Amino acid sequence: MKNKSIPHLLPALFITLLLVSCSGRKSVRIMGESPQNTGENIIISRIDIDVAIPFDSAKVKKNGRFRFSFKAGLPEFYQLGNRNKGYTTLIAAPGNKIEIKYRTGFFDRDYSVSGSPETQKMIMLDSALAVTKRKIDSLRTEYDKAYSQPGFPEKEKELNDEYVKLLRDQRMFNIAFILKNLGSFASIKALYQKFDDQTYVLYDSRDLQYFKLVSDTLNHHYPKSRQARALKAYLENELKKMKIDQFGKLIENAPEKILDPDLKNTEGKRISLSSLKGKIVLLSFWSAASPDCISENLELKNYYSKYRDKGFEIYQINLDLNEETWKKAVQFDELPWINVREDDPARPEFARLYNVKILPANYLYSREGEIIAANLHGNQLQLKLRQIFGF
Repeated sequence: MKNKSIPHLLPALFITLLLVSCSGRKSVRIMGESPQNTGENIIISRIDIDVAIPFDSAKVKKNGRFRFSFKAGLPEFYQLGNRNKGYTTLIAAPGNKIEIKYRTGFFDRDYSVSGSPETQKMIMLDSALAVTKRKIDSLRTEYDKAYSQPGFPEKEKELNDEYVKLLRDQRMFNIAFILKNLGSFASIKALYQKFDDQTYVLYDSRDLQYFKLVSDTLNHHYPKSRQARALKAYLENELKKMKIDQFGKLIENAPEKILDPDLKNTEGKRISLSSLKGKIVLLSFWSAASPDCISENLELKNYYSKYRDKGFEIYQINLDLNEETWKKAVQFDELPWINVREDDPARPEFARLYNVKILPANYLYSREGEIIAANLHGNQLQLKLRQIFGF
């Protein structure tokens, strides 16, 4: 009788094993080891676009181990750690069994990860960028040392060439990674990496094509992913903001003279933008009340000094309501380029026509008088000018 009852148990056992197996494929398990953090609480958060939302915590046991287990329907970004010791960013997919080993007690450095191919790809990206950043820092140190030494102009060109090559090589590394990993969430990391607060690794406007490739692929495979949808929304927004396309349509529907400012300088003389045709012209909007504008003007003085004799000019439109504030700022900061002011700063006609939303803003004109770039600042502007003038 006992043997006859065994077959009746097999379907139930099979169903149980099937349910356990399916449950495992929809869950993520993280096992960690950090002996230096015994007794500390570790928080795990799900990164919702750009906000970390905590959903669980664990205490590091006496043996230095901790663990998390949770359900997951899609690959997502997670953050692991605490406020005092920093955070680890992970990409966890359903079914991942991740092991993390920390070597120093800090969660944002010196760790190894296994069981998450996506996270390992992110670590590779971070490592490659860290190497490039160290090389850039070395170049800056060498630049500062050479600044007061004989033969600096030649050394400056050599260092600038090396700097541009580092940026170009890192960009190509990220592009190659993206093309090889279009369906990977780690490619989102590759799209948004930065050299510094203002300079993206993918700094060329043409790089939007890689955003589109990743967005199309991820949204095809993971249409419910918040990260994939956010990338798609960002791409659509950036495409709408393409300045050259906007101005192309504006020029088609309006007389050419509407985009030709003819304003008074500090001496009351009117100077038109079109009178500078034949030069590379940076049209800049600024205010003496903006610290960002003042800071950028200091950078522009370096570019102006370097390229003025090669046909570079700056046509700067001021938006200060008080005329004396503008004139004193021009005199105090010794701004050497063309500085003019809106005829009615309370209703700035040209700031409106050029769709200026935030200061500083700028547009770069070719020698033929055509807009070739918009809102380039810091290293991006420096790279563009080097591309144009060849040094």
